[in-house]
Amino acid sequence: MNFYHYVQIHRGKLEPSDISMLAENIFEDLQFPKQETTYHKLSDYLETNAYYVTNMDVFDELWEMYVEATR
Repeated sequence: MNFYHYVQIHRGKLEPSDISMLAENIFEDLQFPKQETTYHKLSDYLETNAYYVTNMDVFDELWEMYVEATR
């Protein structure tokens, strides 16, 4: 499972959190690198192209969850 597909399980929460809001924004970002699986390339993309990321700590937390889930 790549990161993009993992993120989709965090969308549509009744009580939005920083993670669910990031997941929604990633889903709506048509340019998001959906097949990418490396932290650095995803992080670089979000830092340079994604206006919706106000705090990269949320991405880091979501990435750690992804790594744990895909072990």
